[in-house]
Amino acid sequence: MTTAGSAQISSDITATPSSVEEQVIPVLAEQISVERRCVETGRVLATITTQSHEQIIKEDLVRDRIEIERVPIGRALEAIPPVREEGDTTIIPVVEEVLVIERRLILKEEVHLRRVRVRQTHAATVVTRSQDVVVTRSEQHPPPPAQPAVADHSDRHSNAEGTSR
Repeated sequence: MTTAGSAQISSDITATPSSVEEQVIPVLAEQISVERRCVETGRVLATITTQSHEQIIKEDLVRDRIEIERVPIGRALEAIPPVREEGDTTIIPVVEEVLVIERRLILKEEVHLRRVRVRQTHAATVVTRSQDVVVTRSEQHPPPPAQPAVADHSDRHSNAEGTSR
């Protein structure tokens, strides 16, 4: 309300009591309602590509090889000897029974198995793969912004008894 309007009301109120007219002044209030919505402004495309690369690898490979050596012994025994190991060599006794006037065990031979570790470098060509991602964005012109939805919830208050607020 302007100052001039206030002055006019004041002059009406200061008039004689018999000419005072009551005026009802409506009081208005606005309320705002805000809503959100999704708007597509563009799209994104992600593409994965795989490349293959040949590489030469060199690795040391280890394998075990067994050498067999037969050692003749020809010695008489009282009992069969057990299989034994001496370092990297496993010794397996081979016995035979020989009939004589009496029975005797003769150690005919021993088989010596020696483990020999061979190390060699091995080269091979292998194919490895790697992936890259390419992202492309397609821009769209966004639609003009919509007018905000304003709900008109005007509340008009007036005094039922005729007095102004």
